[in-house]
Amino acid sequence: MRRILLPLLLVAALVAVAVAGYWLKRPAGSIAVPCADPLAGCTFIHHGAPVSVRFLTRPVALEAFGLSVTAANVQKISAEFQMLRMDMGFNRYDLHPGAPGEFTARITLPVCVSGQRDWMLYLEIDGIRYALPFSTR
Repeated sequence: MRRILLPLLLVAALVAVAVAGYWLKRPAGSIAVPCADPLAGCTFIHHGAPVSVRFLTRPVALEAFGLSVTAANVQKISAEFQMLRMDMGFNRYDLHPGAPGEFTARITLPVCVSGQRDWMLYLEIDGIRYALPFSTR
């Protein structure tokens, strides 16, 4: 009985891990925000108030750069970075409040061995998710 039960339990555990991984990685719905140049800054509306997003330096793989978000009456902001058409792992950062209405973080993106440079910044502001595309150099 043990010879059958142990492999079945192992298979069930592996299936459970795979399902949980899929469930946790599935992208949440997001609102597209056009942003021609995040280095110059982009503005969009969140709950009727303007939000400003800006990279403090041009993003380069494996080099830290600053992300600044200005938004009034916001409790929590996080940023998730995903490469388009390629899984680059878990790249999520919580932004830290500074001056009133200003949130910042230091970000380091992984390098892609294929040379791809197209990314998506998923900015989550108090539970609402925004998607801003950008490229590294």
